Amino acid sequence: MDKLKISQAVLEDLNDVAFMFDKYRQFYDQDENLELAESFIGSHMKNGTSTIFLASFDGKKCGFAQLYKTFCSVEASPILVLYDLFILPEFRNKSIGTQLLDRCLSFARQIGASRIDLETSYDNTGAQKLYESLGYERDNEFYKYSLEI
Repeated sequence: MDKLKISQAVLEDLNDVAFMFDKYRQFYDQDENLELAESFIGSHMKNGTSTIFLASFDGKKCGFAQLYKTFCSVEASPILVLYDLFILPEFRNKSIGTQLLDRCLSFARQIGASRIDLETSYDNTGAQKLYESLGYERDNEFYKYSLEI
């Protein structure tokens, strides 16, 4: 019987998370750079600036979700930004993404967050279907702006 486990990542998980984070970045057309991935993820883990949930399927690390805590001034409450969600290709279509998102929601409630925000690319229709099936709503009210530095 297949067994899925979701846990909060700790420093001992750094190599597994960094490997998947590097694959995640490659999915978004970034060059392979495991050293950068280890440095970035390791820094966030050591400094507690993000919360990472790690999925294991039959004992094999297979996916992760990374959340950043921020705040909503209008609601005067904490919110979470789900910035990274990735499942290794050979583990997709096993409800792992759903379980990771459920764990993120549980964590958001635990810390008293008023919402979870996320973004995905226009062509990532698989992720869009997953988010919408879980009740996430596409924002049609506000524009997102960025300034490259």
